[in-house]
Amino acid sequence: MSENEIKKILIIRLSALGDTIHTLPMAYELRKQFPDVQIDWIVEDKAEKFIINNPLINNVYVLPKKKWKNNPDKVSVVKEFLSIIKSIKEQKYDIAIDTQQLLKSAVILGLSGAKRKITPDGGREFSWLFANEIIKMGRKQFDINYHVVKRNLEIAQYLGCSIQKNPEFVIPDLNNEVSSEIKNIIEKLDNNRKTIVIAPATTWENKHWTLQGWIDVINELKNDSNILITAAEKEKELAAKILAGINSENLVDLSGKTTLSDLVYIFKHSDMVISPDSGSCHIAWAVNHPKIITLFFATSANRTAPYGEKYFSLSAKTNCSPCMKKCCKLKTNKNKCMEEIKSQDLINVIKKVLQ
Repeated sequence: MSENEIKKILIIRLSALGDTIHTLPMAYELRKQFPDVQIDWIVEDKAEKFIINNPLINNVYVLPKKKWKNNPDKVSVVKEFLSIIKSIKEQKYDIAIDTQQLLKSAVILGLSGAKRKITPDGGREFSWLFANEIIKMGRKQFDINYHVVKRNLEIAQYLGCSIQKNPEFVIPDLNNEVSSEIKNIIEKLDNNRKTIVIAPATTWENKHWTLQGWIDVINELKNDSNILITAAEKEKELAAKILAGINSENLVDLSGKTTLSDLVYIFKHSDMVISPDSGSCHIAWAVNHPKIITLFFATSANRTAPYGEKYFSLSAKTNCSPCMKKCCKLKTNKNKCMEEIKSQDLINVIKKVLQ
């Protein structure tokens, strides 16, 4: 199939939030190479915010996973899923690309009706069985020294795109969805101080830093900076434990008070974002404004850290990290990687970056 014959492309990346953001540079390169081609995306509801109304994407199919999970009528769930698949088939895509490489995404690839069902090699859960075109990649899928974004860009390159050095992220304009409360908080910050966002929470137990580490760093910064603490509703307990060790008028607790649209707005108006390997650091990268410092324990900075001149990372240096495990498997000295990065290590990097 020549480039001129390509009229419709479907991207299959359902989740998670950070991984969906990591797929945006591939979409950018496809749009640049195929400006008049219809490029659509199927995504789960958790990550839909960065795909719906994205100028790179024409049409979006959303799998309402949260609603389906809470729906006891599984027959209606199956019917709704099949209805979405029917809509996809009706488009008669020339190319469908499964970047997730799991059974759930591969099934959609197989049912898509696309002429070319493309997936990189090395997928899990027998996902390659649903493809009719497998890309031989330069590195393995979970190579800890090969960045996920670069792997996704290999797919774009396979389809004829010329890849630039630094990835380009395009996200929708979400300003109209930002709460007035968040806008007022940002407006009232002292402009003579640097604004630093601390986003301490993440989904994996093994990605977290110590409570004392966060407390020490915030106490060091609080007198000279505006400090904003962000965390999802289910992560408020972590934020509360950190805040219990801090007393400052220059600190704003936003835990449990922000939507994804709010976070984008906050990051756009901040000077620095500090977080473990989490959705927050990836959103901040996509926003392309603040400097970012990311902490890595069980995961690899070479694989998922924001990269470029404004982005920095600290990694634990233990004999078992990065283990790439959600929970620590050690029987003794459990989670020792969390203790490896000292408060002063991060403070030194922050001061250097803010100079």
